[in-house]
Amino acid sequence: MDQTHPTSETPYEFPGGYPTAATAKKAHEDAYLERALVAYRFWYPTVSIEGIFNGNRELGFDDNKAMGIAATTPRQVGFTLNSDTPYGAAALDLTEGPMVVELPPGAYIGLVDDHHHRWITDMGIPGPDQGAGGKYAILPPDHTGEVPADHHVSRSNSFKVLVAVRALPVGGDLDAAKDALLRVKIYRLGTDKLLDVIDTSTKTVDSTCLRWEDNLEFWRVLHGILEEEPLVEEFRPMHGLLDGLGIGKGTPFAPTDRDAAALTKAARIGRDQMLVTAFAGTRPDQAAWTDRQWEWVGLVPGNADFETPAGLDLEARERWFAQAIVASPAMFRRVEGSGSLYWLATRDSTGTYLDGANAYTLTIPLPVPGKLFWSVTIYDAQTRSQVQTDGNKGALRSLFELSSALTSGNEITLHFGPTQPDDAADDWLETVPGRGWFAYIRIYGPEAAAFDGSWRPGDFTPAKH
Repeated sequence: MDQTHPTSETPYEFPGGYPTAATAKKAHEDAYLERALVAYRFWYPTVSIEGIFNGNRELGFDDNKAMGIAATTPRQVGFTLNSDTPYGAAALDLTEGPMVVELPPGAYIGLVDDHHHRWITDMGIPGPDQGAGGKYAILPPDHTGEVPADHHVSRSNSFKVLVAVRALPVGGDLDAAKDALLRVKIYRLGTDKLLDVIDTSTKTVDSTCLRWEDNLEFWRVLHGILEEEPLVEEFRPMHGLLDGLGIGKGTPFAPTDRDAAALTKAARIGRDQMLVTAFAGTRPDQAAWTDRQWEWVGLVPGNADFETPAGLDLEARERWFAQAIVASPAMFRRVEGSGSLYWLATRDSTGTYLDGANAYTLTIPLPVPGKLFWSVTIYDAQTRSQVQTDGNKGALRSLFELSSALTSGNEITLHFGPTQPDDAADDWLETVPGRGWFAYIRIYGPEAAAFDGSWRPGDFTPAKH
């Protein structure tokens, strides 16, 4: 077929079989942008975890120096952080050798992820110690030395890793849970110098990549990470894709004006594409119940690397990291009594996106099928972090605000909106006009009814006036 003139199917001209100068120029530019979009979405988790490291560094916690702990509230900006348990987080550098995380016996839930947001190991209750305490040695990629036999040993694909530990507030005792985090020990293998553990609950921090995600800085940050880290064998095709964009390992980041403009465009479009995947997905497996608006957040049950028999589920991976951080098998298991369940709601009962200017109610049948506790947390759709209001409150939790209301009745009605209803106090969360929001329900230690459909929450229902 002689493609002499552009058509509705292709904008390119090939008179006599060869491209015109204008066609060649446009095709090169189009291909560069397409490759950049694929690269952006694939490498987003790598840049996202650097945002967590950066948040700690901005608090003055250099790598291998300190772990910050916090009973989080909306002042701690982080993708779908919750206030259910206090967190501890530290950036570890394995360049000079293995690091050890030592947990005492207790109700801890922890994990280690590499610099590409890939799971390395669970710790605490979901880990091999199962809550009995233990020492976890994290080896760098090039480690060849011996490791004590009484350690749980894992090897990282990167030199920088994230340690994240949560302490469950047993009986609703938040202070005791924070004290439990203070007893976590982190040190280099063979030394006795501990990382400091510092309470940052009252500090404002941004542990996201929001400042980089829609501009050229995304690529500059990514290039800096890849300069420090070894190639990941499984990622070689994607390393090659970056090299073709001029962002290869061992080469300076110096895009031409044309390439910089294309990379900036790719960051903006790529971010938006990921948000569409997160909030307007069309996969049938995302529906938690066919008669509800609630969706599963994780779409590959029990697999922290989003692997399926067919290969890597890139769409599920993008959906998760557009709205969340860290990954562990325990977060995605759909097994009775194991880990936790996460459900997402972006729309009300009519199918309309949740709007901070409107009031809603949400009915939760009781008892909620969880051995430990449950919560409802609301997030700003733009920051994917807890909704920020003067009250600095973004969650309703069974162990705290709702504890006294759960002792009787077969359901509880929760309230959401910009103005507190007359008959609501501890069961109301404030929203912000002009800002869309979404919600997570989390159940810890889920029981059978959470899986078989015999228990299901209501939808967010527009309040009657």
